[in-house]
Amino acid sequence: MEVTVKTAQQLRLTAEEFELIKQKLGRTPNFNELCAFSGMWSEHCSYKNSIKWLKTLPREGGRMLVKAGEENAGLMDIGDGLGLVFKIESHNHPSAIEPFQGAATGVGGIHRDIFTMGARPIASLNSLRFGKLEEDKTQHLLSGVVHGIGHYGNCFGVPTVGGEIYFDDCYHTNPLVNAMSVGIVKAGETVSATALGKGNPVMFVGSATGKDGIGGASFASADITHESVQELPAVQVGDPFQEKKLLEACLEVIQTGAVVGMQDMGAAGIICSTAEMSAKGEVGMRIDLDKVPARQKNMKTWELLLSESQERMLLVAENGREDEVTRVFEKWDLPCSVIGEVTDDGLLNFFMNGELDASIPAHELVLGGGAPQYEREYKEPKYFDEIKKFNPDTVNVPGDLKAVAEKLIQLPSIASKRWIYQQYDSMVGTNNTSTNTPTDAAVVSVKNTTKGIAITTDCNSRYVFADPYKGTMIAVSEAARNIVCSGGQPLGITNCLNFGNPYDPEVYYQFVQAIKGMGDACRKFDTPVTGGNVSFYNQNPDGPIYPTPTIGMVGLLENVDEKMTLDFKNDYDFIYVLGEINDDINSSQYLAKVCDVEYSPAPYFELEKEFVLQQKIAELISKKIISSAHDISEGGLFVTLCESGFTRNLGFSINTKEGVRKDAFLFGEAQSRVAVTVAPDKVETFLSLTGGIDCEMIGHVTKGEILVNEASWGEIGEWKEKYDTSIEKYLAKEDAGSALSSI
Repeated sequence: MEVTVKTAQQLRLTAEEFELIKQKLGRTPNFNELCAFSGMWSEHCSYKNSIKWLKTLPREGGRMLVKAGEENAGLMDIGDGLGLVFKIESHNHPSAIEPFQGAATGVGGIHRDIFTMGARPIASLNSLRFGKLEEDKTQHLLSGVVHGIGHYGNCFGVPTVGGEIYFDDCYHTNPLVNAMSVGIVKAGETVSATALGKGNPVMFVGSATGKDGIGGASFASADITHESVQELPAVQVGDPFQEKKLLEACLEVIQTGAVVGMQDMGAAGIICSTAEMSAKGEVGMRIDLDKVPARQKNMKTWELLLSESQERMLLVAENGREDEVTRVFEKWDLPCSVIGEVTDDGLLNFFMNGELDASIPAHELVLGGGAPQYEREYKEPKYFDEIKKFNPDTVNVPGDLKAVAEKLIQLPSIASKRWIYQQYDSMVGTNNTSTNTPTDAAVVSVKNTTKGIAITTDCNSRYVFADPYKGTMIAVSEAARNIVCSGGQPLGITNCLNFGNPYDPEVYYQFVQAIKGMGDACRKFDTPVTGGNVSFYNQNPDGPIYPTPTIGMVGLLENVDEKMTLDFKNDYDFIYVLGEINDDINSSQYLAKVCDVEYSPAPYFELEKEFVLQQKIAELISKKIISSAHDISEGGLFVTLCESGFTRNLGFSINTKEGVRKDAFLFGEAQSRVAVTVAPDKVETFLSLTGGIDCEMIGHVTKGEILVNEASWGEIGEWKEKYDTSIEKYLAKEDAGSALSSI
């Protein structure tokens, strides 16, 4: 067929990019080659609209063992000859079209990024966003996504230990499904995604290739419209049991020493893995596509190149050791075929039945090579004018604060996610130590050591919408605060940058400012950015989502038994707030959902005060001075204290602060604050150590009653019932249980 600029545009390439491809090849590409460029130059694979700014982030230092972007996931040194491997990625567009498979394959894909480096996944987390829970569409999407995550993770055998979920109108069409995986690897057993050695065999291992997922990378690089459902074939189909076998086989084959390099066939499938491995090793490959195990007959060259069928790996072995590799995969009953060899000419030559169907320099396809890099126009969003107009004095302090608290604690973004997490197996593998002892960050033990890993995902996108720079600094800071409050030392982050269309100058402004805020906060906490994912085009005809730069952070506990929990321990323990208590209701759930104020500035935040606070919390925990620690976030102080009381059915008696609005004191979300409890016999020592930060005693723990300014607000058990059952009112268990079978 004749390939023209119209063909390129149908494949989501621009006219300018088509001309650039012709220049790089010195000729007009054939259709197979153009399809390869379409996948590899998509936003999802090339980061063409974001790489300029991503390069400004701190991408090395601390305990990092590889620079950001050099491998499939970040790698941190945690001592004792062990490395911590972690990454977060999005599967937003597939989940919007087919929520069960979209979420399930997102989980499968992120786990493959971990074990392709030689690490065994030990925990997963997720960060989710949906529209109004009252709506049938949201309930359908939520039910499908939760079942997809639970089904894949439970069957694969890796516990889901934590996450976050918010509900806001802007996510109605574009839900966000971000999946994070964490693994452990021994020093010297990591594998690089690099092809080396002329004549070394290139091997295909794992599930056979089908037509599912074709064009998935370019599908993820376009706005969602009413017609997107017609692209359902772009959604992959996963098999967690097959992936479990692939995990064990990959870890076993690494032990043979026959593996030169290995990479997951994720976005853009075979073309991506061959191009990236070759470019990294500065080599080429000759691939016989007719030797690729296929599920369907007569698959075309472009279909084999772009298929995103799941549970597949590309592996380069040492020449002459193919049989060793094959025996391992045959043992696990997995397809394994030699499909080509490494060459030294830098070209990717794809043959079908002996005929050359595509020839492309590997370097020209990849990020950092020939893929285009753009700097988009950006300007301050018009809605900032509305934010600047906000005056808190126009919001009257409610007369019935208890009624406000009752509404807040039942908001879907605040209330218990019990309906969700009960569907996840959080204890498989027995690493999770947080399940019965709640902590601000999930804590998992590192087997055969005393160590623990603290993990969290965080982003309040309402704050980022209000102020992209400050809001993203808050996201990084809250992640670090959660890890510190759990007894850990923050090590590094991975990110999932969810934004609207980058060609919209106001959206791109949000992106640029978010990157600047992330960089400044990460430099302050010495938490380098190890990698991650950019997800643009989360936009529909009604407009973009809130900017949502999700932060996945990991931390280290040298002794997991010394973790700090968030639950009250004893009645009559004193309750202190560390950090500044001020008159701030900005961007709070109270202001947005109770007072119906959409536009307000980001809440109070100062990076230096946050840093000092975290150092102080770490000192108090290490010296065993405090009994509990829980950071103050969504819903404010009142929700924080309720959550601390639920585990042991302990209440609290508190008094609001003179000179501070009562609604701000109870429900404001000013940052850099932690609620801690202190046993009476440790108060003197506690006070002697809290110099240099704001510290205020606001009350004490009770046997179960909640009192605010000496007025009884009932028993903690009554509040727990409201907190636990809010989401379940919308999603009855019997309906949810049948959802999987209907998908």
